Amino acid sequence: MNTALTATYALTVLLLIATPGPVVALIVNTAAASGSRKALFTAVGTNWASLVLIGAAAWIILTSAAIDKAWLSGMSLLGCLFIGYIALGTLREALQAPAQSATQATSGAQPGRGGLLQGFMVGISNPKDIIFFIAFFPQFIQITESFGKSMVVLSLLWIAIDFAVLSLYIFAIGKIASPRSNRLISLASGVALLLIAAVGLAYNLKELAA
Repeated sequence: MNTALTATYALTVLLLIATPGPVVALIVNTAAASGSRKALFTAVGTNWASLVLIGAAAWIILTSAAIDKAWLSGMSLLGCLFIGYIALGTLREALQAPAQSATQATSGAQPGRGGLLQGFMVGISNPKDIIFFIAFFPQFIQITESFGKSMVVLSLLWIAIDFAVLSLYIFAIGKIASPRSNRLISLASGVALLLIAAVGLAYNLKELAA
């Protein structure tokens, strides 16, 4: 096994996941609004999406398929639209709930927030992950002499690092949870998701127009 390449991959994944983005914003928002259990299910959903993207990357490598830049931008554009939809829903819920009655968020009385399916949808439409798996993931495929073994190692490393980082976010939110902080966290994560979607839309529209 190529230890240096493996370490580089692990560090890259750690920085990619730890950097605030759509998945982190969703996890933080779910932990604040619906509790740690729902947030953990959401993290499982994002991991499931990552495995699908890894499978797509493996297919591209095996078939030596060339990725059309316009197609990649189009996929990212759809992802940004979905993330924007989640952001608007999050902001609407946070703004409609009075600060004095925000205890509903603490009790997990919002069953529609987060969850396995929403975690999967945000993960599969995350432009950051799409670009990473399609454009950068193949560069690490030579960490072992076997393609199959490399895919297993890379996938397990991603899952382990992803779940560990997201679990730390969930744990941290659980420690600071309160009715007031939960509402503020929901507002902040909603704004973050909306900004990510807006920047992604602007960038991908520019790429498609070029």
